[in-house]
Amino acid sequence: MGAIPDGAAKPVDTKPVGEKSTAELVHDLTEQFSHLARTEIRLAVREVQGKAKHAGIGAANLGAAGVLAGYGVAAVLAGIVLLLALALPAWAAALIVGVALLLVAGVAVLVARRQFRKSTPPVPEQAVAGAKKDVEAVKEAVQR
Repeated sequence: MGAIPDGAAKPVDTKPVGEKSTAELVHDLTEQFSHLARTEIRLAVREVQGKAKHAGIGAANLGAAGVLAGYGVAAVLAGIVLLLALALPAWAAALIVGVALLLVAGVAVLVARRQFRKSTPPVPEQAVAGAKKDVEAVKEAVQR
């Protein structure tokens, strides 16, 4: 007798529940629970993969925007340095702009650090909720 591939339809036992032995009922329960657990795991994996895919695409777009914004900021900063150089020596103008940039970068790091502390890991929330419901249903069925 060949093994049934995972995900394929399993043959249904047509024997009524009242005619099954305790061993058969326990076997059916463990088989169904095993199938349910595999299904929940597949759901969790798909959910995390979907979240990771969207996060990856977002990160790539954010990276591209960052590079382009960096070039734009560099051009604006060069213009500010040249503007200040009309009133001050060029080295002083560059120093003032550089210190201002370092201050802004420091504030950005503090804000980013606070946001990272608030972040949570990508948990497959729907799959966890479904698994909890399944466990509760099994508990209720066993208590009857």
